[in-house]
Amino acid sequence: MSAKEIEDEEGSSERLITSQLSEKTLVSTGIRIGTTVKTKYMTGYVAKTRSDGLHLIDVNRTLSRIEVVGKFISRFTPANVAVYTARDFAKTPIEKFCELTGCKGQTGRFMPGTFTNPQLPFYTDTDMLLVVDPALDKQAIVEASSIGIPVVAVADTDNSTEDVDIVIPANNRGRRSLAALFWLLARSVLIHSSAISADQPIKYTIEEFETKLVAEEGEAEA
Repeated sequence: MSAKEIEDEEGSSERLITSQLSEKTLVSTGIRIGTTVKTKYMTGYVAKTRSDGLHLIDVNRTLSRIEVVGKFISRFTPANVAVYTARDFAKTPIEKFCELTGCKGQTGRFMPGTFTNPQLPFYTDTDMLLVVDPALDKQAIVEASSIGIPVVAVADTDNSTEDVDIVIPANNRGRRSLAALFWLLARSVLIHSSAISADQPIKYTIEEFETKLVAEEGEAEA
């Protein structure tokens, strides 16, 4: 493998995504690692297919969409932006993202009527929905779409996105990938909201956005 091919595969340590993050470090989180399945909805986001059959997502498309979504979210009242998923590895990323941006986070089982029935105790007044997986979080997408709430979704190569308004193409299963994505998205929202400047660091590191494994939590307490 040539030096250029290695750089294409691993990312460049010289290209900076932010002052705190190089392309190589971002790629090492697995954010571009897709699946062996490629749907018609995600074909345009695939950069290449590896010899083992895994489709690699174009990280430049991922970064571009993060900026688009960051700007989009900044236009709404934060308390009216819902961030939901049933994916366990997204719990800490969503918690940290919502702490920094003021958006509303919800993980675990989706309760029908969350967006549509004001009589329910868990009803939330929502102007925009962000989900982590169009398949896993389909019920939330269907409910939001039924009343015209715009939906943004992180989508992997095997996802169908027919009910999604804006797609962020990325590995939506990986623990480190989700941490990096929500870290970048939080930073983008804060910049577009004029809460920080482009050269300012945000409160947490990408590692602090990661959902810890049980073994890691035990080691931290020891």
